[in-house]
Amino acid sequence: MLKYILLGIIQGLTEFLPVSSSGHLVIAQRFMGMSGEEIALGVILHLGTLFAVIAFFFKDILKLLQDIKSIKLILIVTFITGIIGVLGKDFFESLFTSPKLVAISFLITGIILLFTRKFMQAKKNKIELKDAIILGFTQAISIVPGISRSGITISTLLFRKIDKEACFRFSFLVSIPIIFGAAVLEARKIDFAMQHNALNLIIGFIFSLISGLAALGILKLIIQKAKFYLFGYYCILIAVVTFLFVK
Repeated sequence: MLKYILLGIIQGLTEFLPVSSSGHLVIAQRFMGMSGEEIALGVILHLGTLFAVIAFFFKDILKLLQDIKSIKLILIVTFITGIIGVLGKDFFESLFTSPKLVAISFLITGIILLFTRKFMQAKKNKIELKDAIILGFTQAISIVPGISRSGITISTLLFRKIDKEACFRFSFLVSIPIIFGAAVLEARKIDFAMQHNALNLIIGFIFSLISGLAALGILKLIIQKAKFYLFGYYCILIAVVTFLFVK
């Protein structure tokens, strides 16, 4: 049970902090000897963070429902990411068994985050069609374990000279349909896992929800202080440690 508590905490913190939850789960499960449970467990823990996003951004979601343009932009991002995810499903799942590839992905994430330092003072607060199309492709890249979804999507919007708080908010609003869609696609595996390991998975879900809420609060504060790039150093450190010590 302790393993699932730890994995839930890892998921909640790393899903929202720009350090790749999938990459951390691959490494953590390898250390804990849980190979083979990656996909179903990962989806269950992602559902915990989905509920965290909905709770944290509940007021923004209510406003979004009255904003047709923003809904259309989110649907465009979701469509592009979803098509790439479905077409490359088998390829992306195969990457979850390779710590060396995860290390390379961590390194890429770290470098991208370091480049955001010069873009934190942008003032544009409207996200346009071109921004959404680009975001759809970059969010799809984050399916690769070690590439942070929040890291690459917030960075993409910052590079497009969007205001940092608007980047933070929109990045997580577009995550809602993607996380939900992933759960639907893997529903059969979730059902099988729940039949054999329901209590532990529920505990993991709860801890990913709680730690996810905490991580969102922390990240919002860090972005307001324009210190987002600092996570790049952490990702590079994890890349080195993973490459040297995880097999």
